Amino acid sequence: MKALIVDDNDIARTTLSHLAKQIPNLTVVNEYSNAIEAYHHLQENQVDLIFLDIEMPEMTGIELTKNIAGKDIIIIFTSSKKEYALEAFELNIADYILKPVTPARFLQAVSKAQSIIESRKENIQFGKEEFLFVRDSNITRRLKLDDIFYAEAMGDYVKFYTKEKMFAIHGKMKTAEERLPKDDFIRVHRSYIVSIGKIDTLQEGGIMINKKFIPVADAYRKALNTRMNVF
Repeated sequence: MKALIVDDNDIARTTLSHLAKQIPNLTVVNEYSNAIEAYHHLQENQVDLIFLDIEMPEMTGIELTKNIAGKDIIIIFTSSKKEYALEAFELNIADYILKPVTPARFLQAVSKAQSIIESRKENIQFGKEEFLFVRDSNITRRLKLDDIFYAEAMGDYVKFYTKEKMFAIHGKMKTAEERLPKDDFIRVHRSYIVSIGKIDTLQEGGIMINKKFIPVADAYRKALNTRMNVF
């Protein structure tokens, strides 16, 4: 993976660069102290991943993320503040690391990014209602819709989560919503579609599926409660 480090703090950049050197197949191609320089770099060059600070002068990390929307770039935010997390995840980033960044937390975030990149190599097509057809290299196998726990939007990709694996396909959430059977799946957030039969619990602000908390937006709550027969 080719990565950029974008942070206006010298110590933070040095820390991330040091951690990155410990991970095989991860190469930091450049470091920038401001988001505008990084933006210009991305107009001419392709990277897989950006470790991105949020609070920076002239252009924030969130503004940079919005300006490069549509590019196949995975964003991992690194910030000393928690209050940006909700807005950040609304942008379908891969991860949000609180500073100071520890080696274990850094590795976890990079592993998540690697999983997304590997899943993009697979081509998933919708077939009959019971299956998704998954192309991995020259092998095509079918994935039962019943195995899908939920789908999550991430930029120009939709990630499908099963108990064993996550698959990311190039496409829009609207297309996934149209093709997944409405008897079994429901939209609960602009970034999430869930399998009704896989919901473990409903709670304030969201639901739990396979130990994963998924937010439920107010616009979708009434429809979810109706489908779940909640009074």
